[in-house]
Amino acid sequence: MQKFDFLVIESDAARVNAVISALQFLGYHPQHGASCASVGESTHAWRAVYVGNGNDAAELERQLALLGASAAHVPLLLAEDSPWAEQLGATKSPFAGRVATLSFPLSYEKLTEALRNVYASLLGRQSGGQRFVGDSASMVRVNGLIRQVAPFDSTVLVLGESGTGKEMVARAIHEYSPRRDKPFVAINCGAIPAELLESELFGHEKGAFTGAISARKGRFEMAEGGTLFLDEIGDMSLPMQVKLLRVLQERAYERVGGSKTQHCDVRIIAATHRNLEQSIAEDRFREDLYYRLSVFPLELPSLRERLEDLPTLVNEFNLRLAGRGLGAVRFSAAAMNALHAHSWPGNVRELSNLVERMAILLPHGEVRGSDLPQKYRGNAVAGEVHGAALLAMMVDDAPAVETATQPAFESERLLPAQGLDLKDHLADIEVGLIRQALDATGGVVAHAARLLCMQRTTLVEKLRKYGLQNSMAA
Repeated sequence: MQKFDFLVIESDAARVNAVISALQFLGYHPQHGASCASVGESTHAWRAVYVGNGNDAAELERQLALLGASAAHVPLLLAEDSPWAEQLGATKSPFAGRVATLSFPLSYEKLTEALRNVYASLLGRQSGGQRFVGDSASMVRVNGLIRQVAPFDSTVLVLGESGTGKEMVARAIHEYSPRRDKPFVAINCGAIPAELLESELFGHEKGAFTGAISARKGRFEMAEGGTLFLDEIGDMSLPMQVKLLRVLQERAYERVGGSKTQHCDVRIIAATHRNLEQSIAEDRFREDLYYRLSVFPLELPSLRERLEDLPTLVNEFNLRLAGRGLGAVRFSAAAMNALHAHSWPGNVRELSNLVERMAILLPHGEVRGSDLPQKYRGNAVAGEVHGAALLAMMVDDAPAVETATQPAFESERLLPAQGLDLKDHLADIEVGLIRQALDATGGVVAHAARLLCMQRTTLVEKLRKYGLQNSMAA
């Protein structure tokens, strides 16, 4: 079933086509309605909403509230010539700070710029600009658990592999909790030497040890009234585990070198990528501390367990990169199939790094299978070679292409288990062959056209169609 994520409310057919085409190019899945009333009431979690000129401001505000667009993270895009764009963007408007305007004729660059501006404003008001996204069943469950536990002060233990977003979960719990206006303080227990961790957590008095030239607050004091996130708790030394257990039990501690008891009002969220039950069996983690921390355990799935979230995550990272001034990238069907086949040992963090790398190399461009770093390609390039042979067989008098080890066309290997978009896949093949021909001829279009057995004007038109002129210039 199609998952819509961008609502388009517009009665002008030309503008509808322009907006939807640009959104689809950027990887969104837009749903269209001619007016607010035609869409009706909905609690759908829209990523953004575009509204044309066919609704008055009061009706728009009322309907958008019903549509779920009153949530603080949903941008509202308006036509630049809208008579009430200024009114909704005013300081006292409930939409202030999240309204962007679009000018027509529209291009995807204009749409990207509008989204970049509004998200840059929104991300500055959210918890570090982080949002926890995903439409898979496992992520829907995780988000539900976050909202269930957030209102209470119960200690949460977040479990999961490195790179799955454990700190983001902790920040989300804090943001949904009554402590949201108080500090969120994080500390990596595995990154600080054991002899310094006590001072980092509880603070120290002047002269407590060599180099302690003044008194210093610890993380518990810094987080007073708020949330303290203890990352990689499984790497904490046994002596420190004893001291932490006392604080959790008594809600009191002393600074290093001090004798005054300090009482604390802090919510504790801990996280680890280790199997703590196994660590207990190996006498590397205290069982009593484990049960004190795991009042509410919350386990995050790895990325390979929720591959259906890949398009959503890529889109999310594009928006964050846009806020930093980087151009969004779109992954072709072949490239996305290759990403689905990757094992993702670095999980979501690894995907984020890949999207950023591609955004630097191919700003506002399309990433094809052959553009991916080698370790991500898998069978994508091989699939393009097989596809090229298939394409050659479809051309009159074209010789079949074979490798030394196997025939070029094996139908059972051309179609991935999850299927593919044939039109996009053939376009990937065509672009790959054009690029190879241009590389082989030093970028001389006439020579490349002869290699591809086509007219020079035909090749020039294809270069324009696939946006390859910029890459040639580079």
